[in-house]
Amino acid sequence: MLTLTENAATAIATLVEGAQAPADAGLRISDSAQPGPELELTLAAAPEPADDVVEAPGTDGRGARVFLDGPASAALAGKTLDAAADAEGRLQFGLREQP
Repeated sequence: MLTLTENAATAIATLVEGAQAPADAGLRISDSAQPGPELELTLAAAPEPADDVVEAPGTDGRGARVFLDGPASAALAGKTLDAAADAEGRLQFGLREQP
């Protein structure tokens, strides 16, 4: 199952709050409609019925939720999602293998 770093959890919580989404909203990662191994990230008010849900606390105590459709859940099993700002201050998400 996908895990989140504290940085990723805080970034997701900030995105959800900035979008004035419901408290149970989260980041949804789903299989892209494009050909090839691509995933889409969107803010979602709630998970789809078949989604896996990953929850994690952020560094500031705010929780974050990630909703994964079946293909995304399979592709991200054993991975950790991290987040950081790039040199221009844009939020970037990255993945790494879990130890």
